[in-house]
Amino acid sequence: MTDDRAVPHATGPSGLTPVREHQAWVATLLPPAPVESRPLTDCLGLALAEDLVAAIPLPPFDNSAMDGYAVRSVDVTEASPQHPVQLPVSEDLPAGRLDSPPLLPGTAHRIMTGAQVPSGADAVVPVERTDGGTAEVQVQASAQPGAHVRRAGEDVQVGTAVLAAGASLGPTQLGIAAAVGAARLPVRRPIRVLVLSTGSELVEPGSPLRTGQIYESNGLMLAAAVRDAGGKPELLRFVPDDVDSFHAALAPHLETTDLIITSGGVSAGAYEVVKDALSGNGVEFTKVAMQPGMPQGAGHYRGGPAVVTLPGNPVSAMVSFEIFVRPALRRAAGHRDAERPSRQATLTRPLEIPAGKRQYRRALFDAADGTVTPHGGPGSHLLSAMATANCLLEIPEEITELPAGSTVDVLLMD
Repeated sequence: MTDDRAVPHATGPSGLTPVREHQAWVATLLPPAPVESRPLTDCLGLALAEDLVAAIPLPPFDNSAMDGYAVRSVDVTEASPQHPVQLPVSEDLPAGRLDSPPLLPGTAHRIMTGAQVPSGADAVVPVERTDGGTAEVQVQASAQPGAHVRRAGEDVQVGTAVLAAGASLGPTQLGIAAAVGAARLPVRRPIRVLVLSTGSELVEPGSPLRTGQIYESNGLMLAAAVRDAGGKPELLRFVPDDVDSFHAALAPHLETTDLIITSGGVSAGAYEVVKDALSGNGVEFTKVAMQPGMPQGAGHYRGGPAVVTLPGNPVSAMVSFEIFVRPALRRAAGHRDAERPSRQATLTRPLEIPAGKRQYRRALFDAADGTVTPHGGPGSHLLSAMATANCLLEIPEEITELPAGSTVDVLLMD
């Protein structure tokens, strides 16, 4: 691979790159992940690569929806608590019995939930409407044809696509796959992501802090975000602020990594090791018209893995991941629902917004009444509000003021 895949940026009137332009650039960096066949037990969170077509109906045979008695409805037409109909019980039909003896007129089969309804029967009387007899049963209620019978194919017909390509495989999706007999599924391989944590000031949480040191949190946070998005993260922490050390840390991982994510080291000051190391190595840097998260970079490291460089402030890093990385990562992994769900909501209090940058403000969305309330200040270092927010307000660049009662766009985070 070569470095000619980098897409040049178009800049807006402010000289900054528009958010949508940077999103489009990052989206080009990750091609679709390869398809592989995996057992169902290894598919949770992955995306289905092809439609799953049912080879059997669901249910596969007529079966009982209740514990009770399989009967001919005409034999119990007159049944009532005052005048029960007595029938001999000729068979017991537990779920899983491999044979299903036919029901003769004027008799009943005791049947359990899920057991095959025998030929000759057209209804099931729940045990609660009988005396529960085993040799003979007194039926105390009539039954309409089809009562408490699950018909073969009433849920799924043979040839039905029960899951479409691009479906995210959660518990219920894996359940339906198993129910139609699929032992393995074709899925997109998870995107392999190396999360690089740089900074000589960073120390591991739990260890003593010395003057000038802070606990490393961005790497852990971004690795967790990758996993939550369906990727396969590897966290490489505590890379020193040194260009040679940076390249040496990357070298062993290049053959097994699809995407490298860094945070910090991309601003205009001194000691910006990420920018110094990646400039001229296939990564371009820009300033995006957004707040938080203006300094960004993306490309391919020396013609190899895709790279996205994020700002170092924790809120900037997390918002940037949500806006740029998460949708690209999920799209490459084959997920149909690559974007966070969005809603429109009514703003509960006024906001003043700086001009020229798309704003992403932490907020609390109330689904019950369709309102949203800004949460915490705009500072990109204020992580506590990000940790307790459930959405982001997305405010276009041209808006500078929003009165209470305004309709705003909300990106749901939960």
